Amino acid sequence: MCEYCGCQAVPAIRDLTREHDEVVALISRVRAAHSRGDVTVMAELVTRIARVLGPHTAVEEEGLFPALADEFPGHIAGLTAQHRVIETVLGEAADGVPADPGWPARLLETLHLLREHILAEQDGVFPAALSRLDPAAWDAIDMVRRRVGPAERTN
Repeated sequence: MCEYCGCQAVPAIRDLTREHDEVVALISRVRAAHSRGDVTVMAELVTRIARVLGPHTAVEEEGLFPALADEFPGHIAGLTAQHRVIETVLGEAADGVPADPGWPARLLETLHLLREHILAEQDGVFPAALSRLDPAAWDAIDMVRRRVGPAERTN
């Protein structure tokens, strides 16, 4: 977790960062399961990642991203497109281990994308939001969080 810009003092950013930290911890467990060849555990962990990302993504896409889209349209569009890619591959494990033997490799590629995505948000989007959003925008983000609820804690 970053500490240099002060964005962790904003509850919305603190919560989103905590969720990123949970996802990163789960990603390391998926990688360990992959190295053991345990696709069943990989699928179980992926469903946990998806449960964290469900409300997390809603807060970003319905609250944070719209507040920044006018100023950073290409960047926000790219991050949103990455959400769809990540959701698609994670969603393949919604009913258990996917039958496709290529899924584990595709999953690892997607988890690498997710890790890079998290860094882009924490190093770019969150500090930008801190410096650009007004109290009304933060209130709107908080309203989205209240509506969608907290992300599941996995640890």
